[in-house]
Amino acid sequence: MTQPPPPPPQQPPPGGGFGPPPDQPPQGPPAGGPNLGKAPQPGYGYPQAPQTPPQTPSPAAPQTPPPPPAQQPQPGYGYPQGAPQAPPGYGHPGQQQPPGPYGQPPQAPYGQPGQPGQPGYGQQPGYGYPQPTMPLQPQPGQPGGGRKFNAQVAIIVAAIVAIALIVGGGVWYSTSKDDGKKDDTASSGGTTGGTDDNNGGTSSGGKEKAPADTGAKVLFQVPMPEVKNDSTVVVSGSWLTDKTYAKSGVAEIVGYDRDKGGKQWTIPLDGPVCQASRHVTDDNKTAVLYQPAMPTKADPSHGCSQLALIDLDAGKELWTKTVKTGDQLISFDNVTISGNTVAVGSTSGGAAFDLSGKLLWSPKPTDSCYDAGYGGGEKLVAVRKCGTYEQRQLHIQTIDPKTGKVISEYKMAQGIEYASIVSTNPLVVAADVGDSAGDGSGISDFFSIDNKTGKLRTRISAPGEQFAARCEGVTRIEYCTQLAVGNDRLYLPTEEHDGTGEYSQTNEIVAFDLTTGKQTGQRADAGDGYRISPLRMDGGNLIAYKRPPYDKGGQVVSIDGGSFKQTKLLENPANDSVRDVEAGMSPEYSELLYGDGHLFMSKVYASKRTSSTSEKEYLAVGFGTS
Repeated sequence: MTQPPPPPPQQPPPGGGFGPPPDQPPQGPPAGGPNLGKAPQPGYGYPQAPQTPPQTPSPAAPQTPPPPPAQQPQPGYGYPQGAPQAPPGYGHPGQQQPPGPYGQPPQAPYGQPGQPGQPGYGQQPGYGYPQPTMPLQPQPGQPGGGRKFNAQVAIIVAAIVAIALIVGGGVWYSTSKDDGKKDDTASSGGTTGGTDDNNGGTSSGGKEKAPADTGAKVLFQVPMPEVKNDSTVVVSGSWLTDKTYAKSGVAEIVGYDRDKGGKQWTIPLDGPVCQASRHVTDDNKTAVLYQPAMPTKADPSHGCSQLALIDLDAGKELWTKTVKTGDQLISFDNVTISGNTVAVGSTSGGAAFDLSGKLLWSPKPTDSCYDAGYGGGEKLVAVRKCGTYEQRQLHIQTIDPKTGKVISEYKMAQGIEYASIVSTNPLVVAADVGDSAGDGSGISDFFSIDNKTGKLRTRISAPGEQFAARCEGVTRIEYCTQLAVGNDRLYLPTEEHDGTGEYSQTNEIVAFDLTTGKQTGQRADAGDGYRISPLRMDGGNLIAYKRPPYDKGGQVVSIDGGSFKQTKLLENPANDSVRDVEAGMSPEYSELLYGDGHLFMSKVYASKRTSSTSEKEYLAVGFGTS
């Protein structure tokens, strides 16, 4: 497969970008309200339709968007009206300066430089409620105060009704797996990839079993690292092995004992992390992109040019590679792993290395199209862009990870500028067709594609007002949250709607058949006051997280792939201090990993604290059952 120099990349003009619609500007805390000091969190919105072609950025500038100013926190799920106000708790966002053009913050963050023309992240919705500052250790449960619930945010959802656009008939589909490939859930938020047979929805079981006591305790917490100046630093990337919980920090990756939290190893990096692979190899290797130096006021960006392979068992950086176009280093936007191949994409084209560090392919100046990015896991899928601005055509290519040779190709309708790889086996792609999602999610439709033939199996309409999944398909091709794929099904959460209790909100997970595009009738209710989100597949079962109401701890459940019966695997403490931290790490804007009775929640941005109070902020927290 050849790689090109890019045509002018697509960047939205002022007024586009991630975040709330134009008629809903971000609001800071009211005068005299709490001084909230939480780092801004990334949103996964989708840019508005550009009105004029953007200018071509410098290839050396990173292509990932920066975070926006944080948004005023909202009441927790199921929180009653009329409750007294309380001081701010851990993990809640603070008021910041208004964003600049394209949703960028006043100063570009470390690892996420504010390149003109790049869309900014959406604002962090404030789930939960402010609570008194307390030590992050389980304390006896206490009644908590909070903010008044806004009943007008309720969206009535018919959970089993969706608009299914079925394009063409069913296509024969092979569910064969690639030998020796492992589809790990290494990073948070709806990591997908079906290792399951096409069994018509009958569960094949999973590895995660309920313990005798599902009550969890705080295993350890990682303090938020110190950030100099007023910058925001990218700390994206977390991985879980059978011994280690690894998390990106400020220009480093640290491995922690997953039970006690002690540092096992530290890998220093020359600059901040830009992007991290969501996959790991069978022997626990993963990949990250990072800057070659720490940004300064004089030079706020060095480009995301450094690709490193990390050994999560040994705690070592095995190699670092760069790729040039002409005499200039390419700044990459995304990174993934499939089999023994590490692939990176950008507006300058894509490149790949094997695990030994051998270059497999790189952009070629004669190419008229370019690989914007890749989806990994069991297969390697490229999102290849062809055509000029507003006449774009995306080619979804299943490729040989060893050679880059195209195995099959599906051409999306002309005019679709961005697409996200939801799963590579079975192949599912998300896109905002005609910018019609309307909710900043980046999703209006899902495309189920046959890996072997490249033919469209079915197209699933997922209106933004009904479903809560999100994809960040502008540059991070493989970053979708709150959804999962397995059992030849697509699992989506509905938007919140009124529950049966007074002031309560709730939602459900529903399943779509990837052959017919229709809902299967399977439905998993969150329960009053809870909001349920898919995390990943576990064999034929679905692992999901339940964000709690104001007076309970969050839960992790296993949902049987056939019966949809829920089994509780873990429930977090319900005391105020623990709930505060959990409330600040929502599945939409944080990284959540669950495995073997352990739940890890972590931030993806760190910033200089603006709060004058003494409350602690946390980069990550681990929970575990006995």
